[in-house]
Amino acid sequence: MQQLYLLVPLAPLAGALIAGLGGRAIGRAGAHWVTIIGVTIAFFASVAIFLDVQNGNVYNGSVYTWLTSGETRFEIGFLIDRLSVLMMVVVSFVSLMVHIYTIGYMADDPGYQRFFAYISLFTFSMLMLVMSNNFVQLFFGWEAVGVVSYLLIGFWYTRPTAIYANLKAFLVNRVGDFGFLIGIGLILAHFGTLDYASVFAQVPGMVKTTVEIIPGVPWLLISVICIGLFIGAMGKSAQFPLHVWLPDSMEGPTPISALIHAATMVTAGIFMVSRMSPLFEMSDAALSFVLVIGGITAFFMALIAVVQYDIKRVIAYSTLSQLGYMTVALGASAYSVGMFHLMTHAFFKAVLFLGAGSVIIALHHEQDMRKMGGLRKYMPITYLTMLIGALANAGLPPFAGFFSKDSILEAVHLSHTPGAGFAYLMVLAGVFVGGLYSFRLIFYAFHGEERFRAQEAHGHDAGHGAHDEHGHGGHDHVPHESPWVVTLPLVLLAIPSIASGWTIGTVLYGGYFGSAIYISPEHEGLAEMAHEYHGVLTMMLHGLSSLPFWFALSGALVAWYLYIVNPALPGVLRQKFSFVVNILMEKYGFDRFNDWFFAGGARGIGRGLWKIGDVAIIDGLMVNGTARVVGWIGGLVRLFQSGYIYHYAFTMIIGVFVLLTLWFGRP
Repeated sequence: MQQLYLLVPLAPLAGALIAGLGGRAIGRAGAHWVTIIGVTIAFFASVAIFLDVQNGNVYNGSVYTWLTSGETRFEIGFLIDRLSVLMMVVVSFVSLMVHIYTIGYMADDPGYQRFFAYISLFTFSMLMLVMSNNFVQLFFGWEAVGVVSYLLIGFWYTRPTAIYANLKAFLVNRVGDFGFLIGIGLILAHFGTLDYASVFAQVPGMVKTTVEIIPGVPWLLISVICIGLFIGAMGKSAQFPLHVWLPDSMEGPTPISALIHAATMVTAGIFMVSRMSPLFEMSDAALSFVLVIGGITAFFMALIAVVQYDIKRVIAYSTLSQLGYMTVALGASAYSVGMFHLMTHAFFKAVLFLGAGSVIIALHHEQDMRKMGGLRKYMPITYLTMLIGALANAGLPPFAGFFSKDSILEAVHLSHTPGAGFAYLMVLAGVFVGGLYSFRLIFYAFHGEERFRAQEAHGHDAGHGAHDEHGHGGHDHVPHESPWVVTLPLVLLAIPSIASGWTIGTVLYGGYFGSAIYISPEHEGLAEMAHEYHGVLTMMLHGLSSLPFWFALSGALVAWYLYIVNPALPGVLRQKFSFVVNILMEKYGFDRFNDWFFAGGARGIGRGLWKIGDVAIIDGLMVNGTARVVGWIGGLVRLFQSGYIYHYAFTMIIGVFVLLTLWFGRP
């Protein structure tokens, strides 16, 4: 099986290299075929490995040693267990759907081959991350997905907004990676190894070990390590306040929005914390921190989605909110529930992003929902699949999101970790907002009057316009359904958006993850949930009387009333509550603050260093000052170089007098 393990990441890597370096030799068709074949191989190999792991075959071994420093070995190795193999299947499947979809979406783009090379390279990087058995390879995959996402977000590099977005993503992730490196560095310093199994085996003996970050103030080592690692996850998984990069990353092509923001890059932090469960379970402080951050992200990011008009940005803020739900589950020690929501979310969020791309294609790359409306009769397949995605995203039964989201709410409700009460209120309120923004998108884009025929945006809401993905203006065009290479992935992703939630009995309560996830005996929430679970049908029936269901349904009904029954009302509400709307449109001022404090501060420091350090000290004092001193000395010496003998005689007499004084004046 080891050869099969190698095949999973290396097949997409080979496809990326051939597509990227093949040029005219393979052409555009060759680029998509070679990368699709590579990812298809990775997917079927992952499925074969998945079936093998179900039989109890777990692999943990080194592939090769990169370097040795003292007794520390830096290795490339694989840990193939039920946690990693689930990610392998999800990542490779979603990536395969995105590859197929890209054939239709990027058909006219001059960077066609480059794009396929990038997304295949991204798939390789993500697979290396989830398959790693040590922190070195984890960090390699972590940084590799960051670099490739930088290239993908700025794929249309002639657009200033794309360059700004990818630089923003890169810099914000570096902030998170600083904490991530601190966590890994402390592990190496105190555990003496970077191998997962070796570190986890030493954890019980390190529980009471302390470090003094501030002299005289001891901190538990495990808490500092976990918080450092989670700061890395906050950057990669876009948690408050390091969430600011993800909405701007919509500047990249739509297939990337689905690939990066559905199943892969943004879920890397969720996977990493689940993998580090033996560490996090030893620190209630770290779990509380995770709970609070996740709760804030889940609710407050969902609110921003309600006022957005760009169809992709609505889904982007939805992604932020759903990542908050996953994070809350981790903080409640319900790691398997977080991973379950990661899996279901991967499918229905990919449907929403790719469906949005289908709409964008049909409307000549228009993204403003105020220039849509009435699309369901022109694009029935896109409409149906996006409706399924919206129902799953809102958490309504029998769709996948209901099972995972409801389980998160139950796990947080049962948690005794400090901060669980606050997190529960946040995610419960977020359920209502989730139903509202999900169906606002569906009703705004697919129902109501046909606004796409107008040259100017009109309608009942007023606010900021959305940007055009390719820079095109208005249009007078009757849309039609997208080609099969676009709709086929939508249909194939819509199926698990419905059915993947039905595996809840196996994944959560059937001991699927086994020893891959550790939960301490003090955190019994998931065990209590298992006693109350009596099957999928019973859970759905019980869900009909639960508070989260009625919250989600209420959100959907409010959206129906606002955008179908009384479409004039949203504009009135925006005017009456303009103060709140402006706060949400400004995204709570984080971008303004970052531009003023961090970017402006960096520019101010640079300007100060230039004026004081470069102009005043280096040029003024050291360069020009030295020249002035030499010039002054030269001018003084010229006074004695007059050409008159009596001047020279006088100078010699003074010189002899000074020398004699110095000589005889010594003690």
